[in-house]
Amino acid sequence: MTIKFEDFGLSSELMQSINKLGFEEPSPIQAETIPLGLQNKDVIGQAQTGTGKTAAFGIPLIEKIQLNNDTIQAIVVAPTRELAIQVSEELYKIGYHKRARVLPIYGGQDINRQMRSLKKNPHIIVGTPGRLIDHINRKTIRLSSVHTVVLDEADEMLNMGFIEDIESILSNVPKERQTLLFSATMPDPIRRIAEKFMHDPSLVKVKAKEMTVPNIQQFYVDVHERKKFDVLTRLLDIHSPELAIIFGRTKRRVDELSEALTLRGYAAEGIHGDLTQAKRMSTLRKFKEGNVEILVATDVAARGLDISGVTHVYNFDVPQDPESYVHRIGRTGRAGKHGMALTFVTPREIDIIKNIERTTNRKMDRMNPPTLDEAIESQQQMTIEKLRSTIEAGNLEVFKRTSEELLEEFDAQTVVAAAIKLTTKDTSAVEVKLTDEAPMRSKNRSSSSSNSRRRDSGRGGSSTMKNNRSHSSQRDRDSKGKSSTKRRYSNNSK
Repeated sequence: MTIKFEDFGLSSELMQSINKLGFEEPSPIQAETIPLGLQNKDVIGQAQTGTGKTAAFGIPLIEKIQLNNDTIQAIVVAPTRELAIQVSEELYKIGYHKRARVLPIYGGQDINRQMRSLKKNPHIIVGTPGRLIDHINRKTIRLSSVHTVVLDEADEMLNMGFIEDIESILSNVPKERQTLLFSATMPDPIRRIAEKFMHDPSLVKVKAKEMTVPNIQQFYVDVHERKKFDVLTRLLDIHSPELAIIFGRTKRRVDELSEALTLRGYAAEGIHGDLTQAKRMSTLRKFKEGNVEILVATDVAARGLDISGVTHVYNFDVPQDPESYVHRIGRTGRAGKHGMALTFVTPREIDIIKNIERTTNRKMDRMNPPTLDEAIESQQQMTIEKLRSTIEAGNLEVFKRTSEELLEEFDAQTVVAAAIKLTTKDTSAVEVKLTDEAPMRSKNRSSSSSNSRRRDSGRGGSSTMKNNRSHSSQRDRDSKGKSSTKRRYSNNSK
């Protein structure tokens, strides 16, 4: 028997929002989590981004909000600003007809503006750990009336060094509460959080085979580190992606890659944790609008991105673990569309590909690195197609006089050859050198967790996990950019 949202006994206001969002049938994690959430039971949800987990916790959370109570009744803790913004926007849509007030709180935004917004009595706060701690210490956020806490992407918060912040936040919330914890994996520190702060939680698990998207073609290319960039540009010339995301392991890698791609004539920009919030939002806006065709990103910066129309994902550096791989490739192949994911792997990293294949129950196809001649030939074919389309479209009268003058001086074959050469991009013409990255070693999740914060560090950094609050708060406040949520909040305050 197929479960429908009507079967959950939701209020008419909530059903109105669900219908407006176009939700038809609950996803597996929604079907299991929503009833538990409505019964005020603690839940551990083991699921990746893209499985519908925000609605899984958001629907029961919104349903339990008491509109006549002007205190903070629920908090959602998220690892990054982008994810906090995305979750708050989705909760706003779910709670639109119920008129629940949602406010995102994150580092990099003017704290005084946040304090003014807090005076408008939001029902739900979605925040990053460091900024939430700041407000708790300033007593501008009081959690004494909170009945629901959601920890979203808990393993990512562990990787970023936020475990002590999470414990501090939870200790400021009443013990009589509902706690929902969502994590792609369950390393020991996350299990300890669950044991310490949750009461008899129910486990809802989405299997790896349900997390991999069948309409994404998955390939890997075996290539030496110093040849990776040339192979990348040849693939871009052959694939000609509409929108592509390229994942790099470090901030330095992202900066070098985006600059090198720009030098070779590609419309590319990068995002990582050291950019100001204003710059990050500007880059994402240009990418969504198609003004930038290639987004280069670290794992942390891309966490929670929900951009439609991404046709290709290139893992320039191999992902740290299978879960990161699933998260990365999930940026394409959305809304029933087809996508392509391609992972660069050096000879010493080939075992990582095998580990990913075992975890996801999906085999990647091996792709041979294209030659320069193949890339140029592909460019020429695209130029020919453009010429054909232009000829078929007509409206060439104004150009014919000039073409007749050329044909008086040169033969037709020479003129066409020159036109093709002029519009064919030779990406090898600009010399580019990237800093070499050491090969990633295959490792189990427990060992990778202690080193995972390297992936968004500029120079590799220390592999020691530092969970002190000041360090994690600084990471949460790593930019000074300002991105106002005033308009979104005022829309919520109906």
